[in-house]
Amino acid sequence: MSRFVDIANHFQLDTRAVSAENYGGGHINDTFLLKTETGRSYILQRINTTVFKNAEALMNNVVLVTDFLKKKILGAGGDPLRETLSVVLTEEGKTLYRDSEDYWRVYTFIDGAVTLQTCENGEQFYASACAFGHFQKLLADFPAETLYESIPNFHNTKSRYQDFEAAVTKDVCSRAASVEKEIAFVRSRKEFAATLVDMQEQGKLPLRVTHNDTKLNNVLFDEATGLPLAVVDLDTVMPGLSINDFGDSIRFGATYAAEDEPDLRKVNFDLELFEYYTRGFLGECGSLMTENEKKMLPVGAIMMTFECGMRFLTDYLNGDTYFKIHRKHHNLDRCRTQFKLVSDMEENREQMDRIVEKYCC
Repeated sequence: MSRFVDIANHFQLDTRAVSAENYGGGHINDTFLLKTETGRSYILQRINTTVFKNAEALMNNVVLVTDFLKKKILGAGGDPLRETLSVVLTEEGKTLYRDSEDYWRVYTFIDGAVTLQTCENGEQFYASACAFGHFQKLLADFPAETLYESIPNFHNTKSRYQDFEAAVTKDVCSRAASVEKEIAFVRSRKEFAATLVDMQEQGKLPLRVTHNDTKLNNVLFDEATGLPLAVVDLDTVMPGLSINDFGDSIRFGATYAAEDEPDLRKVNFDLELFEYYTRGFLGECGSLMTENEKKMLPVGAIMMTFECGMRFLTDYLNGDTYFKIHRKHHNLDRCRTQFKLVSDMEENREQMDRIVEKYCC
């Protein structure tokens, strides 16, 4: 780990870094926990430029958003050092350090905070809903159009469908024949894939500053109180749809199964968890949302789950080049988990609509 320690010492740390170890389980970037001579902790990350083509513009987004959030948090009497990310600059005053191979960044480490990979109970999911709803509320008057689109068409499900069809046609790993059932699942929902994109293009859904990766494990919780502290992993913060943020949380959290659970008998959409989240999210930002946004929340949940499953399947067909895998057929397991949840949500759509109506009043 000496290379990572050397890289860290190009940043304005409190004292010199003395150790670095692997940290977290993210799919995209490589993350390390730093320790300095004083024992203070920082987070060092190598940015995956295969995914994020313009690291400088991405970090400009992060700085713009976190600076805006800090002002809002201070105005509300909060602690900006614990309630949002803090970027550590390089010795040259830049947000990134570039060595001969990669782009690197450092954040201060938020002590006394934990992340959750899956929900242990509904109250935890409710708390995460409050965190992401509050995030939406704080950024409601931020000019979304000033942000760089860090991954073009990231939640453009219409475009994702085209990527999927291209992967099926090319079939570079000769895997298509073994996943005919999954391919048919996606193709039967081709028209559905365009629903939200078409509504936004028609002016029926407003663009907002969105997180675009609202998994439960992107919320830090206070270890002592169990309350949400901060929303993290801001690489995909850009203009988007509020209902996609809602939907991605439901995709990841409204089940007690892991995202890559291979036993589909353990994978079920939980309406009670859906209600917990809906209550928390709308309680924080519902008053800012349009009627169309609120009405389409269940569609957002189905869409984000479908899109994610389709992306896992596309990556599997392409040879597992985007998402990190840790076992054979890992992306296929992830895909099947998402498609099982899509089917469950479709069966429970009427109940989902009623729950949203209940908390829109």
